[in-house]
Amino acid sequence: MKKQSKKQPTNWDRYFRAQMSDPELRRLVEEELKALRVGSEIARLRVRCRLSQAELASRAGMSPPNLSRIERSPGQNLTLGTLVRLARAMDRDVAIRFGRRRSVDVAAR
Repeated sequence: MKKQSKKQPTNWDRYFRAQMSDPELRRLVEEELKALRVGSEIARLRVRCRLSQAELASRAGMSPPNLSRIERSPGQNLTLGTLVRLARAMDRDVAIRFGRRRSVDVAAR
């Protein structure tokens, strides 16, 4: 079996680690990652339901560009009401759970 060599950190890796050592920037990155997970989950469910953005938007009473924006960056003004409308349009309920806080693993980057 071939021995795996440890990958040398790139300039990007060093830059990322330096930036993430700033607590405020780290908090902002973590918040953005949480928001992106919501959007990707909406898109994944929409595809699983075999709906186009236009079809889901119509069912939820919103414009296709608005749905596209939500799927790309939901952290901007996504309300619980909008989330419920989207879920109902896909014959789903919204379930909110509180998980343990996870932080971005700087060492893994």
